Amino acid sequence: MTSQPFRRRDHQGGETLRFRFDGRDLEGRGGDTLASALLANGVRTVARSARLGRPRGVFAAWTEEPGAIVQIEHPFPEPMLQATTVELYDGLVARGLPGKGRLATGPDPARYDGVYAHCDVLVVGAGPAGLAAAVAAADSGARVVLADDRPTAGGSLPDTAETVDGVPGARWAAAVLAGLAARPEVRVLGRTSVFGYYDDNYLVAVERRGERASSRERLWRIRARRVVLATGAHERPIAFAGNDRPGVMLAGAARAYVNRYGVLPGRRAVVFTADDSAYAAARDLAAAGVEIAAVVDARRDAPPGGRSWQGAEVLAGHLVTGVGGRDGVRSVTVSGGPFPDPGGRPSGDPPGPRPGGLPGDREIEADLLLVSGGWNPVLHLFGQAGGELRYDGALGCHVPGAARQAVEVAGAARGIGTTARCVEDGAGAGARAAEAAGFRAGRRRPPPRTEDVPAPPAEHVWLVPADDYRTHFVDLQREVTVADIMRATGAGLRSLEHVKRYTTAGTAHDQGKTSGMLTGGVVAHILGVEVGALGTTTFRPPYTPVSFAALAGRDRGALHDPVRVTPLHGWHVARGAVFENVGQWKRPRYYPRPGEDMEAAVLRECAAVRRGAGAMDASTLGKIDIQGPDAAELLDRLYVNMMSTLKVGSIRYGVMCRADGTVFDDGTVIRLAEDRFLVTTTTGNAAAVLDWMEEWLQTEWPSLRAYCTSVTEQWATVALAGPGARDVLAGLAPDLAVDRAAFPFMTWREGRVAGVAARVCRISFSGELAYEINVGAWDGPALWEAVQGSGAVTPYGTEAMHVLRAEKGYPIVGQDTDGTVTPADLGMERLMSKRRSDYVGRRSHARAGDLRPDRKHLVGLLPVDPRLLLPEGAHLVAADRLPEPPVPTLGHVTSSYRSAALGRTFALALVSGGRRRAGERLHVPVGTGLVPVTVTHPVLYDPEGARRDG
Repeated sequence: MTSQPFRRRDHQGGETLRFRFDGRDLEGRGGDTLASALLANGVRTVARSARLGRPRGVFAAWTEEPGAIVQIEHPFPEPMLQATTVELYDGLVARGLPGKGRLATGPDPARYDGVYAHCDVLVVGAGPAGLAAAVAAADSGARVVLADDRPTAGGSLPDTAETVDGVPGARWAAAVLAGLAARPEVRVLGRTSVFGYYDDNYLVAVERRGERASSRERLWRIRARRVVLATGAHERPIAFAGNDRPGVMLAGAARAYVNRYGVLPGRRAVVFTADDSAYAAARDLAAAGVEIAAVVDARRDAPPGGRSWQGAEVLAGHLVTGVGGRDGVRSVTVSGGPFPDPGGRPSGDPPGPRPGGLPGDREIEADLLLVSGGWNPVLHLFGQAGGELRYDGALGCHVPGAARQAVEVAGAARGIGTTARCVEDGAGAGARAAEAAGFRAGRRRPPPRTEDVPAPPAEHVWLVPADDYRTHFVDLQREVTVADIMRATGAGLRSLEHVKRYTTAGTAHDQGKTSGMLTGGVVAHILGVEVGALGTTTFRPPYTPVSFAALAGRDRGALHDPVRVTPLHGWHVARGAVFENVGQWKRPRYYPRPGEDMEAAVLRECAAVRRGAGAMDASTLGKIDIQGPDAAELLDRLYVNMMSTLKVGSIRYGVMCRADGTVFDDGTVIRLAEDRFLVTTTTGNAAAVLDWMEEWLQTEWPSLRAYCTSVTEQWATVALAGPGARDVLAGLAPDLAVDRAAFPFMTWREGRVAGVAARVCRISFSGELAYEINVGAWDGPALWEAVQGSGAVTPYGTEAMHVLRAEKGYPIVGQDTDGTVTPADLGMERLMSKRRSDYVGRRSHARAGDLRPDRKHLVGLLPVDPRLLLPEGAHLVAADRLPEPPVPTLGHVTSSYRSAALGRTFALALVSGGRRRAGERLHVPVGTGLVPVTVTHPVLYDPEGARRDG
């Protein structure tokens, strides 16, 4: 059969929109989605499945779409979008995806923002029930927010030919919405998907605002006193052979394409149903010009009309057993049985042929197969809110039960099937919500006039029995079949949660909107248990896919992680420094000269510091000013070594531990006065250390009179290091005594350096004679220029600093430590005060586990091949060949460098029992082989400290 779907009329008189899909130039109309425009252009295959490469067409009409996944290429690449929810616009460029997308490589030019909102009543869904609930709540004077994810209000009303109060349902809904929007206490959020429901009636939604808006998407964080969920229902498919082919479509979706978009999804259709709603869809399609070849009704009792319905043959008690056509429906195979048992006793016998019916298989020519297995209330948000779900056997679906939050469900979301009853139910829910929020209900409005035709109960058909279930798809996106579920149950799985994880059913972008209930029905069918006994899987946010950009809002780039630069940053940029990010700071990593790579530049910078003088921008070190009568006591409690004995004018290195005794941070403590100290921290931990101090002060030791202030940004710091540093400083500060006797190691002095008031500290993190010169931030550039202008100083960056400190065995907290390392593991037992037991972590240091001889210690490593650079993070093993897995390891490499001073490579490592392994040969797996290394003391350069002391 050859036929092409076509647009039967101009939809809404909309403008012509030109777009490109998979390289083809096509046209659509204003109001179209990408899916409706593709159907109008005869595009049946929209995408391919990820694993099997099977064609995927349009299956649904909105967020429940499982297969038609596309990527927008213009104006900005966005992957994994449902063609059914992409609103068509002029210039759109898209392509079909095989179930997975490709992230953009360039920056997103669009803006995203967020809003916090509060309301008395939040109504989710602007269908008949939601509109009625919003009107009833607004009539009481309550502040109301109405959120709906569709471009137009009315829920399913625009998808049907139903009238309300004598006018088309879509027009009635638009009028009601306009009235609500005009009220000052009502906020209407269209194109807004509420995707998360959290504790205390906190809900999160994303508003799609379009390319021309000031922000493409807006995240709404809404706190509501009461919530009404009028989220509607999704039509349920049936699992049968070939049910994933393009041209197989939910009956309600086909009805939507005809009525909402003016698009015929096919020429000749077969309807496969287990309830009466598909007859209404068939009626609308027939009225639009689609030939209804047959209605295959799984129920034994056909609806009124017997074996024919509006000229179409009705095959009661029959099932669709197959679909003909490779890339789309070309024919439909129908059978009246008998049917095989699907490997387990079903919960109900599969429907057999109606007495006097037509037994055997029949092949019916068609290019469209409409499927309706019933309706599932949309209870995802209700489940997220902690609401209980119960199975309704008559409806064949789960409905809402008790809720622990201030929420109730209205309309189709709680199983109501007619517009009249949905409106009535929604109005009652809105009025109750307003009253519960403290408002008096408004006048009762007369209900609108609608048709109220009670539907007979559906027959719950989950799958069509067959001998082979490899093409009975339950989840089209994850390509989960009934055969996969049978394998899961055959492996002994009985929990629906376990089956979900075993098969991945319901874990795709649509979060099981069409597959969730069907999976439960199929599992129950196979196991021979009631569907209600299985329960449901857990509903978790987000209900619909949400972009990371929307979640981040404006908190991205420099606004997400602010870029912090030192006062000397301009000089570094002008000299071609290569930067690295350290705790939000841009720090110069190295200063390459023409023709130098990083290795050459770092070796040159290290040699300059060891042989002459080098200067580094150390302004990023955290600086915390601590004042008060109890400042010394506070520091004694936070550091493992005592600070109260420190004299004014002196400096002490200290280590700070967590309560479990592991190293948290290290740095120096400078005593400025009897009641004032300046604490320096690592760059990345500055904020964390200040927070740690405040936590103890405010929660554990509020009686201490001590006050902590961050002053990091107030100072510019230049580290001047090397055997020539004293001469350079003497030339810059002629009035400052800098000889060894007058200015010993670990002291500080005040004076003028390069004509600028400065605090000079005799501290070294390189193992060389060194000073840290601190001046006001505004004076930093002048000081740096003066240091560089001396002609004897080489600038060096953080990479050279790492090499220099590692040669001396100085650890970097966070690189040479992890969450298990204590000061003793680093060889710092001498720092741990034995005279007191009240510093944070002291009690943990006495645990038996912290005293074990096999604890990991910081050691040095020398590769036997002095040219080999060990990869950081590599493990160490004792054997010279790897045993069968699992391989026992002794530790790992924490730092690894090439050293100019040592003339070879070296590394630091955490090794089990490391200190007693000095001289031992271990091995490091590198590539496919084992590299021999020798364990050494971690201090590999100037172990006596003569160069440091000057």
